[in-house]
Amino acid sequence: MVISVKRTSVAHREKVKKEDAGSKIISVTPTSFAQREKIRKEEAVSRINDYIRDENVELEDKVLKTISEMVYKESMRYNIDYRLVLALMKIESNFRCDAVSEKGARGLLQVKPSLARYIAEDVGIRWQGDETLDEPKKNIRIGVHVFSKLIEDFQNTNMALHAYHVGPTRLREILTEKKIPEKRYLNLVLDEYDKNISILPAPSHQ
Repeated sequence: MVISVKRTSVAHREKVKKEDAGSKIISVTPTSFAQREKIRKEEAVSRINDYIRDENVELEDKVLKTISEMVYKESMRYNIDYRLVLALMKIESNFRCDAVSEKGARGLLQVKPSLARYIAEDVGIRWQGDETLDEPKKNIRIGVHVFSKLIEDFQNTNMALHAYHVGPTRLREILTEKKIPEKRYLNLVLDEYDKNISILPAPSHQ
């Protein structure tokens, strides 16, 4: 699902940078589509790993590898640009697995336990209390699923980002009152996304 958005749009950013990012992929001649996809995935995961490390995040190599692989895997599952998920993660938690907000949102993608406990089973996760969200693999699986549902519900990536920040119910109230959502959070995520597009390869589904 490709969704057009404005500011410039997420789709426009991806198109502008696609050829440049694609040129950074490992130079080999794969013999099948599956091999090409495997190479693109490995290159992307390696670059994600380096990117997070360059953000001066102190993570064990094993945890860093898990985050890199899960961001790519779950983004691909829902046809979302992994570079956007990384931007969201950067703004939400600054890549801290133990981040907890004043409102109780937890982990890398700052998911609220009150929401996550109802979603966990749908994505194959056994809910074992709020601390479940402190585990990178589970937090990313739940968080990307939530974000994908918001994109589906609002049919617009910018609106989905607003909803991720203030909650879908509050966003609908704002829109019903014919008000314009506050853009500071949106701009922070999209600015980070712009940066990611310039330094990370495009996902293989584009």
